[in-house]
Amino acid sequence: MFVKTGDKVKVISGKDKGKEGKVLKVLAKKDRVIVEGVNVAKKHQKPSNADPQGGIKDQEVAIHVSNVMLIDPSTNQPTRIGYQVVDGKKVRVSKKTGEPIDKVVKTDK
Repeated sequence: MFVKTGDKVKVISGKDKGKEGKVLKVLAKKDRVIVEGVNVAKKHQKPSNADPQGGIKDQEVAIHVSNVMLIDPSTNQPTRIGYQVVDGKKVRVSKKTGEPIDKVVKTDK
């Protein structure tokens, strides 16, 4: 999967098209992601020990990973992702700039 928890993404299709947010959770087996502030639904919450108030809460619901595009941290533009092996590590690379998205940690051995 080309997105990881904490990545900034832009929604490219659906009712929330154009919105940007941070990936809160990746559901790899279902090819879905939960993005902060995107695809918000009402959930009826019963009072419990953890939340004695209860009521109707807003909650982000998962969307398909094909509906989001990773935002390149260097340019703040949506970009497609490629992969390269740098120093024995597989890193994600922006197709627009060719720059690695993941930080490559160099270690001297």
